[in-house]
Amino acid sequence: MNTPAMPTTLAALAAAAPGYTPTDLRVDIARRIILAAVTPLAGDEPVPLRAALGRVLAEDLRSPVNVPPGDNSAMDGFALRADDLSNDGVTTLVEVGVSLAGRPFAGSVAAGQCVRIMTGAFLPAGADTVVMKEIVRADASDRGRAHFPPGQSRGQNVRCAGEDIAKGDTALTRGTRLGAAELGLLASLGLGAVSCRPRLRVALFSSGDELRDAGEPAGHGQRYDSNRHSLAALLARLSCAVTDLGIVPDDPAQIEARMTQAAACADMVITSGGVSVGDADYTGAIMAKLGEVLDWKLAMRPGRPLAFGRIHAGDRAAWIFGLPGNPVAAMIAFMQFVEPALLKLAGAAARSAPLVLAKSATPIRKRPGRTEFARGTLSATGEGMLVEAAANQGSGILRLMAEANCLIVLEHERGDVAAGEHVPVQLFAGLF
Repeated sequence: MNTPAMPTTLAALAAAAPGYTPTDLRVDIARRIILAAVTPLAGDEPVPLRAALGRVLAEDLRSPVNVPPGDNSAMDGFALRADDLSNDGVTTLVEVGVSLAGRPFAGSVAAGQCVRIMTGAFLPAGADTVVMKEIVRADASDRGRAHFPPGQSRGQNVRCAGEDIAKGDTALTRGTRLGAAELGLLASLGLGAVSCRPRLRVALFSSGDELRDAGEPAGHGQRYDSNRHSLAALLARLSCAVTDLGIVPDDPAQIEARMTQAAACADMVITSGGVSVGDADYTGAIMAKLGEVLDWKLAMRPGRPLAFGRIHAGDRAAWIFGLPGNPVAAMIAFMQFVEPALLKLAGAAARSAPLVLAKSATPIRKRPGRTEFARGTLSATGEGMLVEAAANQGSGILRLMAEANCLIVLEHERGDVAAGEHVPVQLFAGLF
């Protein structure tokens, strides 16, 4: 059977999506279109382990060694042969040496012998079992003998060679984002560098005559731009190389020049402000002039306006997102649309945003027909997880974003939420 060809334009790709409409577009459909359009960057590069946090593996990684490299003790005690132990009474063995972590016992354990062993030390040849020292009676006045109670099991307290990862096994797969655990795992394999996908280059700027940068004086009718700082922090968490192009006034020529500059140096461009329907909102039209843009009104609160497309600067092209100017809407739109696109662009394996279910502490008003993201505070109680929505959900109140620890995700079809009703919650932990 022939596979249908992929649409060649963003407009065709969007039009082919079931349920597509550029106005009141569902969040899940918008995300699906974006992810269908974006393809991973080609190429790879060696990255030192110390610089690999957040990077994406370019290939499956097979372990060059066993981890642990040899059979070793899981605790301080005595290494011995299980065949020497009695099931009916105390067993007395002769202590013939000590095995330390990094300095293993050089001999072997024969019948009737044992070796004192420390946590992490290799088992001597001949030994197959470790008995914890707390239950063994042994002292120097007893002529080097140790007395073991019955009830021990063969192989107890032994960590076998390759128990964690065997030599030749796949330790991590292509597309894995490297976090603290993954970096520790790679270090345990003795690897000083790994092959990663290219680091994403992202350029961002804000637009608006009313904006001033932090540290500058702000006059009447002006406000400080917080979006670039919030977005740059979210991008840094994704290990992107960020170019901050500052603030651009509401002037079409300057916006076009800055957008062209951004496309010339980045894989993705992020703007905030200027994508609504006001007289001075030029961003979407300029995106369309420089390439192809999908200008949407989402069935979403906050964050209704969103522009997504691809723009050109000479022979270079970059993906572009036009986010709302309201600070909370910009952050939430980034989390729901930009971050998944960046992860796919980086070659990361597909994943869904982690959600947990919690009881709502209070009623929440909700209109069916749009997805709403309410800031909330999640806590553990004796009766399970409880989430309380912030009283004011205005899209310009950034303080509540700082005070919250999660988003309450109220689904498209859902109506009002009663106190005690379960709601899905997206945790901020790991997001910023």
